[in-house]
Amino acid sequence: MKKAFINDIAYYLPEKVLTNEQIAKEFPEWSADKVASKVGITERHISAPDETATDMAYKAALKLFDQGIDRSIVDFVLLCTQSGDYFLPSSACLLQDRLGLSTHSGALDFNLGCSGYEYGLAIAKGLIVSGVAENILLLTSETYTKYIHPQDKGNRTIFGDGASASLISTDGFAEIGEIVVGTDGSGAENLIVKSLGARHKTMLNDLRIDNEEGLISGDYLYMHGGNVFNFTANVVPPMVEELLQKSHLKQEDVDLWIFHQANKYMINYLRKLLDIENEKFYIYMEFVGNTVSSTIPIAMVEARKEGRLRGNVLLAGFGVGLSWGGVMLRINQE
Repeated sequence: MKKAFINDIAYYLPEKVLTNEQIAKEFPEWSADKVASKVGITERHISAPDETATDMAYKAALKLFDQGIDRSIVDFVLLCTQSGDYFLPSSACLLQDRLGLSTHSGALDFNLGCSGYEYGLAIAKGLIVSGVAENILLLTSETYTKYIHPQDKGNRTIFGDGASASLISTDGFAEIGEIVVGTDGSGAENLIVKSLGARHKTMLNDLRIDNEEGLISGDYLYMHGGNVFNFTANVVPPMVEELLQKSHLKQEDVDLWIFHQANKYMINYLRKLLDIENEKFYIYMEFVGNTVSSTIPIAMVEARKEGRLRGNVLLAGFGVGLSWGGVMLRINQE
């Protein structure tokens, strides 16, 4: 049977940076240090007003090609985004043309958030194993900051914009092993933007302030932090156990754990819950924030630079949907 590998990864961050000091000026009741200690983030990158997720995916792809990937070999484009340029057509089709890729390439978007990279690896592996494609450009790109209300200080401290580009191929530095995915759509309203879709084609204009949850509006990103936290704590441990069993590995066989970089408190809670050694648990969010589907590929790039990407690497994503996904990678010696 054919095998699928991650051949290379690159990422792009917008130029504008929003620091904790800038946030503290808008919300004097919060200090920069308080934000950093609470979420583990000191700054995040913000897409320009005229910069879309498609623009960022394009720039991430160019960086990947600049690293030595020949764009002529790409025969499929997968774009994970929840903020496409248009209702139709697919932004992946726009990127095929904009990047000058072969018209024999397949191209599609898939709408997913924080588990998007793992789902993308699953789709790409399926395309390779089935013989549909051999060199897949997997893109993740999100502009959540465009959907956050200016007075929503909680979400503004967490989310940043960013994009990643990976070549998934028949050879590479990381073999894509076993995969576990799951969905619980009953929790959809815990992380949602309601307006401007087919269900609510116009703005809802329903802004209100809740004493416990803060600012709530169907026109902007809404996240029920407590429910999302509980969901994560409930689904991640059994997902990890299932993935280890499918991979015929024990927890101590995992050399590096890379979880979706949601916020420092949440992922450290998961680390302790699973009793994962601190030195085997990779965190990279301080200067980028939560970039949704791009957090794991960004962290992988940085871990690889540090020489920490080796052996068995377990990836775990979880969030909007509600959904979750885990992938076991086997890193080849470089």
